[in-house]
Amino acid sequence: MQRGTLRRHGFGACGLGAACGVALLASVAACNGGPAAAAPPALVEVGVVTVSPRPVVLTTELPGRTSAYETSEVRPQVSGIVRQRLFTEGQTVERGQTLYQIDDRLYRAAAAQARANLASARASSEAARLKAERYAELVHEQVVSEQDYADARAAGEQAAAAVEQASAALETARINLQFTEVPAPISGRIGRSLVTTGALVTSGQAEPLATIQRLDPMFVDLQESSANLLELRRSLAGGQATASADVRLRLEDGAEYDRTGTLQFAEATVDPSTGSVTLRARFENPDVWLLPGMYVRGIVIEAEQSSAILAPQPGVTRDPKGNATALLVGPDDKVVSRSLELGRAVGNAWLVEKGLAAGDRLIVEGTDKVRPGQAVRATPVAEGARTGLSSER
Repeated sequence: MQRGTLRRHGFGACGLGAACGVALLASVAACNGGPAAAAPPALVEVGVVTVSPRPVVLTTELPGRTSAYETSEVRPQVSGIVRQRLFTEGQTVERGQTLYQIDDRLYRAAAAQARANLASARASSEAARLKAERYAELVHEQVVSEQDYADARAAGEQAAAAVEQASAALETARINLQFTEVPAPISGRIGRSLVTTGALVTSGQAEPLATIQRLDPMFVDLQESSANLLELRRSLAGGQATASADVRLRLEDGAEYDRTGTLQFAEATVDPSTGSVTLRARFENPDVWLLPGMYVRGIVIEAEQSSAILAPQPGVTRDPKGNATALLVGPDDKVVSRSLELGRAVGNAWLVEKGLAAGDRLIVEGTDKVRPGQAVRATPVAEGARTGLSSER
């Protein structure tokens, strides 16, 4: 009777067993105090870099132009016709080497005339001297008057002065004759000649005959902002950096010049139109790779900090106000936010002035997955492989 009733209500032998199983599970759960507890969520993994002080060389890349160490324009000192050009354009000439020969016939004649005038003045001076000596003896014997003696003595002095004048005129004529051979004022490479044989040149003309430039060594004039100079001076005054005067050079094609230059000096005034100061560096140029007027980039090694704190750029962000912030993993493995004061960029890292200390664990990977106060699992990241920072000095 009961079995038939069960079958009529849809309970067979199998249905009865399932119902018993459900009841058994319900009773076990009730004994355990409720439903089964959920597993805790997994910690977010982040990549960190442990901050440590390191020596850093501070450099600045500045635009610049090359200029010759010495430049001289060859100009005529006397007027005349150019008879010869005695050099090869584009070659190196030595100081004192004759470059042009100017027609010297008139100057030779002038020198000969000056020599003759000097001889005449000497003869006249000798006659006047002897006359003054005779008058000096006769005036004691009262044969000549005191006035005649004074006149003879004055004539002797005038004749001596005439000798000096004639001597100076002869020296001038000799110098002008020497100027007909136009010499090289300095040693260096000479450019193209701006005059040809047969051209008339004049003393004091505006156009030079040629230009000589000394190309070894060479100067490079770099433009540095006055604000950067002030920053460097403050670091030097505070003992944070050690000054250096080395300069490297990057050429127009991007290649680096194989010689290191030396910073010579900085201008004492600031250009009011650009706010920059000119720095002059000197480079050896034996192979004449550097030519005057080339545009270059100077890498100035300004200073060296012995213990600088660097933060990889992936670990630094900016808030809406532009302030630099970073996320760190604290001692309890929870995320901490930190405000930073940054200096210049050094490679792929920022030079940190305030906000980080040695031993801080800076998050450089996974910053977008975490927030301050969240517990995380920190995994060290190789600086050189992930952030572009090298551990070498």
